[in-house]
Amino acid sequence: MLPIAYLRNSVLLLALLCCACQKKPGTATLPYYNTPEFTPLFLSAQADVNHQITHTIGAFTFTDQDKQTITDKTITGKIHVANFVFTSCGSICPVMTEQMARVAKAFQNDTSVVILSYSVTPWIDNPDKLKLYKEQKGVPKPGWHFLTGDKAAIYSLARTSYFAEESLGFTRDSTQFLHTEHFVLVDASKRIRGIYNGTLQLEAEQLIKDIESLKKERLN
Repeated sequence: MLPIAYLRNSVLLLALLCCACQKKPGTATLPYYNTPEFTPLFLSAQADVNHQITHTIGAFTFTDQDKQTITDKTITGKIHVANFVFTSCGSICPVMTEQMARVAKAFQNDTSVVILSYSVTPWIDNPDKLKLYKEQKGVPKPGWHFLTGDKAAIYSLARTSYFAEESLGFTRDSTQFLHTEHFVLVDASKRIRGIYNGTLQLEAEQLIKDIESLKKERLN
């Protein structure tokens, strides 16, 4: 059985090839994702987007490494990238943070792009620990927020808003540990536009290109 990520990428590649042949002026450069299966939807008219894309990132309130309150209003009208880490992680998290730093560096002085790294061990990762982690990793972007707060709220947001565990979607509850390598790209309307393997440099570089595409899309 082929991995879900492989199947998703294959479907997306086929969709991109079809779109390249049929693309009309005003067509979105990136697909929309409306369900945990991450089926890409290419839509050419805003009316179609408004009608077909019903899923957006839900409301939230968390605290960042500087003890500032970060809410869904913080990302309103901005492109943002989300991932899920924890400071004591010795496996994929350091690699993910290194790759996310590439993204942060590319948009270091761009206030229209925000990065949200949610702690999946918020009962351990208080703001002081997150601040130390950010400093130790040499994170270059002021708009990169490491977030902590209520565990159930973070896990619910991860799984039901960001579809963080891909095909698992809504099937897990807050008692089951969340551990995913995914970066999730969300546009200024809080709609999901991309998912990436955060442990791979090639995927981080693609994410940078896709953010640039979204920035151009906003100007059209």
